[in-house]
Amino acid sequence: MNLSPKDFTLPDARPLPLLLLLDASGSMAEHGKIQALNNAVQDLLTTLANEKSHRVSVHVGALAFGGDLRFHLNPMPAHQALTAWRPLNAAGRTPMGATFEACHKMLEDRSLIPSRSYRPTLVLVSDGVPTDAWEAPLSGLLQSPRAAKATRLAMGIGPDADTVMLARFVQNPEIPVFNGSQASEITRFFRWVTMSVVARSRSATPDQVLPPPPPSLDDDDQIHY
Repeated sequence: MNLSPKDFTLPDARPLPLLLLLDASGSMAEHGKIQALNNAVQDLLTTLANEKSHRVSVHVGALAFGGDLRFHLNPMPAHQALTAWRPLNAAGRTPMGATFEACHKMLEDRSLIPSRSYRPTLVLVSDGVPTDAWEAPLSGLLQSPRAAKATRLAMGIGPDADTVMLARFVQNPEIPVFNGSQASEITRFFRWVTMSVVARSRSATPDQVLPPPPPSLDDDDQIHY
């Protein structure tokens, strides 16, 4: 009998939420960035969907922003998210404030993220500057109980990324903003994110805060899941 990963996720497994905030604005169409982002998310979901645990169930949600919130994936088990995921197209502006508000609502919705969930991981990737009011929505997000406890990671792509905004999102002096100048570095960043989530899912203490990401990852780096 062939078993799928979902056969190993028992009803009493506690969710470990991973929320992806993904820039799909028009500038992401340049230099292969949106293709690299799509491939990186696909690889992340494939790896997480194949994790087998009776204690932890990684749940993945996503908000893609470009002109408006054009892709919205409520948190669900990784094997379901892999099926539901659709590649992003790059277009429009960068509504970061609206994205922070949507993330805030998602985090605090107990029907989406049950009270028994482990602390979330939030991942923000952007190559530009917000085109709407973002400071108040970000403050509201960070003051929410779940976001305050979350592990927050961010990547700025290229010289136009708003590193000040990204650093305020992370708001942790021990976790630097990952900076990448090329599309290939998106892949390396997501490899680290995947490694971190897998390590938490396999840990005896999944709520433990993991070490910060390295400042860079070389193409030859060997990351073992």
